[in-house]
Amino acid sequence: MSAPLPYVLVLYYSRSGATASMARYIAEGVESTGGIQARLRCVPSVSTTCEAVEPDIPEEGAIYAELDDLRHCAGLALGSPTRFGNMAAPLKYFLDTTTNLWINGTLINKPACAFTSTSSLHGGQESTLLTMLVPLLHHGMVYAGLPYSEVELLSTTTGGTPYGATHVAGARSDRQIDEHERRLCHAQGKRIAKLALALNTLQETN
Repeated sequence: MSAPLPYVLVLYYSRSGATASMARYIAEGVESTGGIQARLRCVPSVSTTCEAVEPDIPEEGAIYAELDDLRHCAGLALGSPTRFGNMAAPLKYFLDTTTNLWINGTLINKPACAFTSTSSLHGGQESTLLTMLVPLLHHGMVYAGLPYSEVELLSTTTGGTPYGATHVAGARSDRQIDEHERRLCHAQGKRIAKLALALNTLQETN
């Protein structure tokens, strides 16, 4: 019986659907690379009451992530809409539960990247990606942005940064991902997949 393929965990929170769409394009990029697969997972909203109100299984989209999804991944793509230049609280809440993984060094030397969606062009895309980078560095992960060899970075007039893929969803969150943004999501998924395969092989030989 053959061993299961390594996977990149595409972990995100999405409120209006834009970040979820980006996650699917990134997953396509991952799976366009042979020998690795994508695992799509989301996190539930944070309740303002003391009692959880979210269902155990979402009504649509990816299922909720468990710590084991993160524990066993070969790489991580982390996505969130922008909240005042920061990642959304539900994703931060999930990351705050990963202390045991940090104590045991579980994610050290695994590659990671981040992606985000904003309502406006200058709505804090880059600062949001930087806030998402911080906990990944604390976990000892190897952060991978988007290099300028991706020519869409030079031609896009909407989303796209060297810190990671981005999307401008518009004031009503109804603007669809355009071709430049889609290609950058795909490129980010492909890059993290290649790095995951390379680093996974390196760790296995050491």
